[in-house]
Amino acid sequence: GNQKVSNGVYAMINAIIEAISMSLNAEFGDRYKIYREVKRQGLQEPCFFILCISPASRQIVGRRYLRENQFCIQYFPEERKGREACYEAADRLFLCLEWLSVDGDLVRGTKMRHEIVDGILHFFVNYDMFVYKEAQDGPVMETVSSHTWEKGRWSDDR
Repeated sequence: GNQKVSNGVYAMINAIIEAISMSLNAEFGDRYKIYREVKRQGLQEPCFFILCISPASRQIVGRRYLRENQFCIQYFPEERKGREACYEAADRLFLCLEWLSVDGDLVRGTKMRHEIVDGILHFFVNYDMFVYKEAQDGPVMETVSSHTWEKGRWSDDR
């Protein structure tokens, strides 16, 4: 489905972050804190940080754009659990982040990969969407379509 987003890319990113948070909470439970802002002190481990690290917009044709939203979910395991806990969390993230419900639309996570640096899991995933920019007076409105690239073609039956 298509939807209108009045605040553009940032409203979309916030909606995806909210959906990621909900999916993480459903998979891992309330014992795992979920942060949206990087905190250097007062971390409650185990915990996750959700960061949109590299949003990009590319014109496809006319007013149709592809918004590529790469996210990094960082996992900080409990002090004594280390790499083993990171590998276990990565396996669970591959499953729970494959599909998200973002403002009522299902969005597929793509380009999933992970690495462990200094005992912290960095899990990367893209949630890419089409945006239709509509010409009109007043605030800019965009229509978002959550179709993804799969098996060599777009899933919107073009």
